[in-house]
Amino acid sequence: MISAAPKPILYSYFRSSCSWRVRIALALKGISYDLVPVNLLKDGGQQFSAEFKAVNPMQQVPALKIDGITLSQSLAIIHYLEDTHPNPRLLPQDPKKRAQVRMIADHIVSGIQPLQNLNVLKQIGEKKTEWAQNCIASGFQALEQILQQTAGRYCVGDEVSMADLCLVPQVSNAERFKVDMGPYPTIMRINKALLELEAFKVSHPSRQPDTPAELRA
Repeated sequence: MISAAPKPILYSYFRSSCSWRVRIALALKGISYDLVPVNLLKDGGQQFSAEFKAVNPMQQVPALKIDGITLSQSLAIIHYLEDTHPNPRLLPQDPKKRAQVRMIADHIVSGIQPLQNLNVLKQIGEKKTEWAQNCIASGFQALEQILQQTAGRYCVGDEVSMADLCLVPQVSNAERFKVDMGPYPTIMRINKALLELEAFKVSHPSRQPDTPAELRA
C-alpha cells in the first residue's frame, strides 16, 4: 500500500502580509495544509529561534514545506504552486498580461511592503507610523496610475492573478497604518471585489488559528 504524501506545512503569522499571499494561493488552488504559527512579536520574535532558523535561515515568514523541499519568499512559493498546481491560473497565458501581473506584484513586494515591514519599523522608532504612511502612499500613487491602465474587475483584466494576491494584504497594511485611501479609487474597487471571494475570506488575518481573540472576525 502506497502511503499518502504528507500534507504541506505552512509556517505563518496571522498578520504577515507575505504569509497571507501564500494562504490565498493555497486556498485558490484547493491545497490542504497544516499551519505552524510563528509569532513575530512573542518572546522577542519566534522567527529568531534556532528551531525556525533551521527551517528558514532568513528568519522570516512564510516558509512552506512541500513535496520534500522547504521554500521561503512568498513569490517563489506562489510560483512553485503555479508550476505544480496550474489550475486555476495565477499567471495569464498572454505574455503582455503576464508581464503586467509580475510588474504589479513586484511593485508591491519589492517597492512598498519591505519599507514598512516589522524589521524596518523597529529601526525607525517613534516616527514609524508616519514612515509607513509615507512609504505606502508613495507606492500607492504609482500603483493607482498603473492599475488604471491594466485593471478589469481585478488588477489585470477579469481573472484573479498573482498581482491580486499581493494587493489585498498591502491594502490591509495601509488601513492598519491609517493611510488615507481616498486618492486610490481603483485600488479600493479591486480590493473590495477580491474580499468577496471565498479564498480571500478564509485566508484573512481575522480567521487564522493564531489570530488573537480580540481580532477575530
